[in-house]
Amino acid sequence: MKYKNLSRRDFIKTTGAVTAGVILAPTLAGAASPFDSKELPTTMLGKTGVRIPLMVMGLGSRFMAVSEEKGLEILETALSKGFYYWDTAANYKNDTQFSEDRIGKILPSIRSKIFLSSKVGDRKADDAKRTLETSLNRLKTDYIDLYQIHSVTTEDEVKQFGAVGGVLPVLQKYKDQGVIRHIGFTGHTSATAMKLAAEMYNFDTMLIALNHQQKGEKFEENPVQFAAAKEMGVLAMKAIRPRETVTSLKPGDLIRYALSLKGITAAVVGIDKKELISENAEIIKNFKPFDEQKMNFLRAELQPFYKSKTLPWMQPGYFDGMHLV
Repeated sequence: MKYKNLSRRDFIKTTGAVTAGVILAPTLAGAASPFDSKELPTTMLGKTGVRIPLMVMGLGSRFMAVSEEKGLEILETALSKGFYYWDTAANYKNDTQFSEDRIGKILPSIRSKIFLSSKVGDRKADDAKRTLETSLNRLKTDYIDLYQIHSVTTEDEVKQFGAVGGVLPVLQKYKDQGVIRHIGFTGHTSATAMKLAAEMYNFDTMLIALNHQQKGEKFEENPVQFAAAKEMGVLAMKAIRPRETVTSLKPGDLIRYALSLKGITAAVVGIDKKELISENAEIIKNFKPFDEQKMNFLRAELQPFYKSKTLPWMQPGYFDGMHLV
């Protein structure tokens, strides 16, 4: 592939060709979508102009907990069922392999059929460049559809995103070149920081963990609503994690709960068994938003989880990818 084993100088020369009129990423403007949902229900991803399934394939720790062979079966099955939105990150890995490397085993021959998102945890421009170039090499692709600033934690760091030498200007340059098509951000720990990021910058998407209530911060009612009002795509993660402590909850109900929340575009769900793909397909094919009575019942059931002081991703030093996603 074009980026494999390239030096940064070669990479910059290659991407520089984009400004001369060569667009690496296919455009959807005025053209039929290249993605096939296999009759899964889809929705518009904010103002991006891209339609996505109501469920996104989360390819983090759950996906990386299985062998490469089973992982590739999951990817093949997902695409065959219409799940063409695949979400990974530069730091998702197991003891021997990065998620991006695994995806790269299958991606080249089906690249135009996949809406691919990845993430960068770096906050400085040069570090972010290296990470992006590494991701392109691992994935064996020339472009990434959605590239996200990973794991927003504080308002102070958000304020530095757009500074000279910060992460956002360099991502914007890559977007201008066609190497990435859309820019978003993710977070788990601070509702106020997530809202500030949506407020200060023109992001396309926000990927957010659901409804933490520590320190009085309600994720569903603050950054989610703000981002949705700005026509951002709002993706929910950690939707089924409450089952770890509230075992009476059903995975299907938790997915429907996430999709029923006001302002949520789609749910990102980790997959570790190909059999779950057919089950999840049926969940979203038959999805109807829960009524307020059902939502209130589930909110009550979720209280012990959301108010817990031991949620792993709310702890100092947590980074997304070190636990199940």
